[in-house]
Amino acid sequence: MSYYFTIIGTRDNPLFEADFGTSKVGGDGLARFREEAKYMNQFIVHAALDLVEEVQWVNKELYLKRIDSYQNNHVHCYLTGGNVKFMLLMNPDPSATAYASSQPPSRPSTARQSTMALAANPTSQATEEAVRQFMGEVYESWVKCIMNPFYQANQVVTSPTFRSRVATAAKKYL
Repeated sequence: MSYYFTIIGTRDNPLFEADFGTSKVGGDGLARFREEAKYMNQFIVHAALDLVEEVQWVNKELYLKRIDSYQNNHVHCYLTGGNVKFMLLMNPDPSATAYASSQPPSRPSTARQSTMALAANPTSQATEEAVRQFMGEVYESWVKCIMNPFYQANQVVTSPTFRSRVATAAKKYL
């Protein structure tokens, strides 16, 4: 399983980006995205922002869960009180995803899913819980980061400490 995590500011500008792989079930923590996926991941996440704006007004929770699916990618969102969005794109098998196909985008299914391991089933309840815990821990680090008196709203985060805390949370939960 490969992940692309980004923080989107209030002006829909990227503030932070990281990609990593699963550390569970013997994973090495390295993302296995294909070369064209680096650009497509950004496009897929930003396309999902329209769905975030729809869902945020009907959901009382900060963690909006899985909001979109496209081909083999699943996008999860956590919305902060300041309208900053944490977006996590997960792809169970990046090498099998064909971005060039003309297949229409798929939306989240409502069919009952079996409860398999996190890496094997990106739509399971266990996956939702792991992503929620990951987003919660990143949110705590985010609050500490923006409390810095030198940080200004919608400024790109370049802190190596913040990047390492995101990586640690990913290893812990994903």
